[in-house]
Amino acid sequence: MQERTNGVKTGKPRKTTTPSSVSSLPPILDIEDFKGVFSFDDLFGSLVNELLPSFQEDDTESSEGRNSAGGQDAIYNGHSRFPSEATKTTLGAGPPLFSEAESLLSLFKDCRQELADLSHQVDARLGNLKKEVAVHDSKHRKTLSELEKGVDGLFESFSRLDSRISVVGQTAAKIGDHLQSADSQRDTANQTIELIRYLMEFNSNPGDLMELSPLFSDDSRVAEAAAIAQKLRSFSEEDVGRQGMAVASIRGTANASRGLEVAVANLQDYCNELENRLLARFDAASQRRELSTMAECAKILSQFNRGTSAMQRYVASRPMFIDVEIMNADARMVLGDQGLQSGPSNVARGLSALYKEIIETVRKEAATITAVFPSPDAVMSILVQRVLEQRVSAVLDKFLPKPSLGNPPPMEEGGLLLYLRILAVAYEKTRELAKELRALGCGDLDVEGLAESLFSAHQDEYPEQEQASLNQLFQAKMVELRSGAQPVLEVSGTLSRGKTSAAFAQQQMSVSVVTEFVRWNEEAVARCTLLSPQPAALANNVKAVFTCLLDQVSQYTTEGLERTREALNDAAALRERFVIGTSVSRRVAAAAASAAEAAAAAGESSFRAFMVSVQRATSNVALVQQHFGNTITRLLLPVDGAHAACCEEMTTAMSCAESAALKGLQQCIDTVMAEVDRLLAAEQKATDYRSLDDGIAPDHRPTVACTRVVAYLARILDAAYSALEGLNKQAFMTELGNRLHKGLLNHWQRFTFSPSGGLRLKRDITEYTDFVRSFNAPAVDEKFESLGVLANVFVVAPESLPTLFEGNPSIRKDALRYIQLREDYKTAKIASRLNSLMVE
Repeated sequence: MQERTNGVKTGKPRKTTTPSSVSSLPPILDIEDFKGVFSFDDLFGSLVNELLPSFQEDDTESSEGRNSAGGQDAIYNGHSRFPSEATKTTLGAGPPLFSEAESLLSLFKDCRQELADLSHQVDARLGNLKKEVAVHDSKHRKTLSELEKGVDGLFESFSRLDSRISVVGQTAAKIGDHLQSADSQRDTANQTIELIRYLMEFNSNPGDLMELSPLFSDDSRVAEAAAIAQKLRSFSEEDVGRQGMAVASIRGTANASRGLEVAVANLQDYCNELENRLLARFDAASQRRELSTMAECAKILSQFNRGTSAMQRYVASRPMFIDVEIMNADARMVLGDQGLQSGPSNVARGLSALYKEIIETVRKEAATITAVFPSPDAVMSILVQRVLEQRVSAVLDKFLPKPSLGNPPPMEEGGLLLYLRILAVAYEKTRELAKELRALGCGDLDVEGLAESLFSAHQDEYPEQEQASLNQLFQAKMVELRSGAQPVLEVSGTLSRGKTSAAFAQQQMSVSVVTEFVRWNEEAVARCTLLSPQPAALANNVKAVFTCLLDQVSQYTTEGLERTREALNDAAALRERFVIGTSVSRRVAAAAASAAEAAAAAGESSFRAFMVSVQRATSNVALVQQHFGNTITRLLLPVDGAHAACCEEMTTAMSCAESAALKGLQQCIDTVMAEVDRLLAAEQKATDYRSLDDGIAPDHRPTVACTRVVAYLARILDAAYSALEGLNKQAFMTELGNRLHKGLLNHWQRFTFSPSGGLRLKRDITEYTDFVRSFNAPAVDEKFESLGVLANVFVVAPESLPTLFEGNPSIRKDALRYIQLREDYKTAKIASRLNSLMVE
């Protein structure tokens, strides 16, 4: 009996001393040993473990013997434990160290041989398996081919079956449709037979409804009776219509059938009676607030003209449409005890309260309508339309009468402005009401459009009313200014009428007045934006309103400038009155001089007043331009060319004021130069430029006349500096500088100059030149600088005069004229010296 150790067959213990004994052993290895989990280490161990124990025992015994003999084969310093050659020699020859090697070698050879045999067996079995697999694969392929043919046949069968099922299904569906259609036709036929029977009842008893079936008199079957009656009416009316067409086409047929005229008449009478009966029941239920009964009646009545009669009956029965006291209370709520004089703010509060009450009432009605009527949106549409056209319209008519443009209400009663303010308040509040009503549900009703139509009569003449209001306000303001009245606190209040003030002619224009004009216009533009929802209409209305402002500012500014110009004219006339000749007494001359100074003071005062007017006129124009840029421009953009046209109108409107300003500024220059001429004539002495004793030291101070003139100009031009800006200031100062230059040249032609007087003149010219530099006018500076060169004709020696102008040919003409004013012009025979220069 064999044993297995780690999957390897072994026999009994056998001797391994000779190879023959090993070869005679039974087979060591078997194919079964290689099945499952194979490990070469286990195989090797199973082969050699039978031989190794004896070797290990022998080795252990020999090791112990050597250790007892002196331990010569002990490990030294961790090196090999085998004895050295010397030790072997000492101990002598012993048995082999691995005596079982031969046995193991024989065993391994047998194993190798057995492994080779096993490999051949495996190869043979593998070849046989391959042949068997090839046979089976061939059979399998044949089977698969046959299966594919069978599957294709199945697919074809399934396709035919599916087509058949589809045809059968379609046939079944058609049969079902036909059956359903036949059933429907049968039901229709039954209903038609029943309707014909009912129709015959109506057609056979003219004017007698008592012989009808119980269906038409049973109150519990009212809904069914109403439905059948409507079907009968539709059928009979259609039949009557067809017969009427046939009779019309076949004229002369005397025996034409009367058809169903009797049925139509009887049905109409029955439907009217049934509808009235239902309406009476609906009204009774409405008074008792029995919503279920109301809903039942409304549902049945919806078959009669879509329930319009019930809807209108319900809406008309609402207390707010039939109670006169409610309408009177609406007017009192809006107007209060003071009526229209309560003001727009009180009207706005009253309308807000009234419209809030209306919204609450409509909201409560909406809940009832939703619970009662099958089409609540249609009922809400009728209700909201009735609210706007009756209740709201009645209130608007109470406090918003349309004024006449030919005979507007006076300012003491608020004028047109009060009407426009109340109109804007009413329009805004009504539009808000329309939005809230639409939110409650009104079907397809255009609530905003309906609310807009309430103001159509007011919007037709709205632009003209706005313009008339602005003109009315302007006229009232001008009356107030002319009468010296105090400004009213409220435009709608009564204008206080004081006694007329003659000081209006001297009254300065005010920026605050134009600010008030602009405020009126801003308010009017805001109303235009509110009342003119269409962009094109809004642009046209805003343009018309802004044109009113342009006219107002132009007129007010022009009148203000003209008033101050009149003051300049009065001052000029006053100066002319006191111009005296040379042959008068000293007392008369002194009186005239005193009066002339008074006239000069009046001129200076009028100059300052006009400069203030110019400054305020500039501010007024700036206010208008600012209003145009901030408010008007964006509203004109939707209309092509509106902005450019408005700018052109603004330029045209301000041209009158500009013309008055230019004339006044010219008069201011005349006033200044008249005073300069008076000061020069009064203060300039002949000895200033020609002293009696020319040998004394020259006086390097400016003359008194020059000092007075410069002081006067510096004092009076402060007003011009603060009033004028930019190019206007530059143009004015340039003109004044040119006039001053010309006036000084004309003044100096009255004197004769000595050399020391020429130096004094140069000192005056320096003073004038330094002063005019403050004008910031380069052309004037150039002219006054040339005066300094011109004054040299009085200082240089006669023989140097020809060479004086070689470097300044531009002043040669004036120099030749002023050389004649030299004290030594004749004595030094200067004329002959200058002949050559004059020829050139």
